[in-house]
Amino acid sequence: MNANPVNPANPAASAKKAANTIALPYWIAGFAQIRTAALAALAAVVIGATLVAVTAAQRHEADDDLQRTQRLRDTAHSRYAHVDNEKRDIRNFQQRYVELRQRGLIGDERRLEWVDAIRQVQEELQLPPLSYQIEPQQPVRLEAALDLGDYQLRGSRMRLHMELLHEMDLFDFLAGLHARGFFAAQDCSLKRLATAAGGQVSQLGQLSEPGQPGQAALGGNLGVDCTLNWITMAPAPLAAQPPALATGRQP
Repeated sequence: MNANPVNPANPAASAKKAANTIALPYWIAGFAQIRTAALAALAAVVIGATLVAVTAAQRHEADDDLQRTQRLRDTAHSRYAHVDNEKRDIRNFQQRYVELRQRGLIGDERRLEWVDAIRQVQEELQLPPLSYQIEPQQPVRLEAALDLGDYQLRGSRMRLHMELLHEMDLFDFLAGLHARGFFAAQDCSLKRLATAAGGQVSQLGQLSEPGQPGQAALGGNLGVDCTLNWITMAPAPLAAQPPALATGRQP
């Protein structure tokens, strides 16, 4: 059968139309037969790609959850180890802590005990009368950082004036205070007391009558001025109002 019949009425037009007609490839001509299968395959590819993308996103989210859970686990383990170390430190240092607290290093300052310690050492060494002045408590600033935890290092400056017979009395006096409390000696100055021919005059400006024992005989040969810093440790912050300036004299 002829696919391009010739129109007998117009043979020239029919010949021109036959010349312009192009034969289609066979796979295009037969696409109508596989169109349903092609669309089904395309849909399967799209659905598969979508499932792969969703699965990849869920896997990424699961990895993030796993990492977050691991971080939480590591944090909990670190806290547990820290608590365990603290419990071990408490067991190891509890007795030392109790001793330091009893001696007055840990806790509020004990000014009355400091003054009583000075009186006891003075009586033990049979020293002449002395005077003191205690300034308000202030935070201690250290050159090197020191980890004190929740505690704060505080210091109360005490200025002492006393008269001694000889230099060794000063070392014995400071050693006696060290046995009763915690302090740092900031500075000490010694001066020999002046005497006069008609009477004996001390640096305090006290004059004895001629023929009577002078201040050097009744008191001491050396005038000593010392600055001590009594040290305490207490939870920070301490009370907002510092104690007032205290002065006194030991008979």
